[in-house]
Amino acid sequence: MNIRIGNGYDIHKLGTQRRLILGGVDIPHELGLIGHSDADVLTHAIMDAMLGALSLGDIGHYFPPDDPKWAGADSLVLLSQVNQLVRSQGWQIGNIDSVIVAERPKLKPHINTMRDRLSATLELKSDQIGIKATTNEKLGPVGREEGIAAYAVALLVRD
Repeated sequence: MNIRIGNGYDIHKLGTQRRLILGGVDIPHELGLIGHSDADVLTHAIMDAMLGALSLGDIGHYFPPDDPKWAGADSLVLLSQVNQLVRSQGWQIGNIDSVIVAERPKLKPHINTMRDRLSATLELKSDQIGIKATTNEKLGPVGREEGIAAYAVALLVRD
């Protein structure tokens, strides 16, 4: 088979005194995502989609949340490592599509910058990465602004 597809999902709690980082972009907001690393749910979902496409487990296997080595880690650095793993297996990214689910802040003004950061990290053209943002219509923990979630799908093609 010359193509593989994987999907990824991540959610993190929102809290005070944390930065809100999505797709490698620091977004001004009174709340940030809580996690062992920088808690970038978009980048985490993309990594899981890439790993899942090749049945390589999930990001917790490679970057355990109980390992102090990864405390405060920049998720774009982790994404670069996952990309190198994928490439070492003889695969490359065809495209990625993703959705961020958050009530606030409005993410539309930041999407192009997110796409640029992710495409630079993955050495892709920006049109190979789709990022959409939506709300959860005030439903569930995301709708109550307790957290932010992201979904991603990655298509991998054989080198």
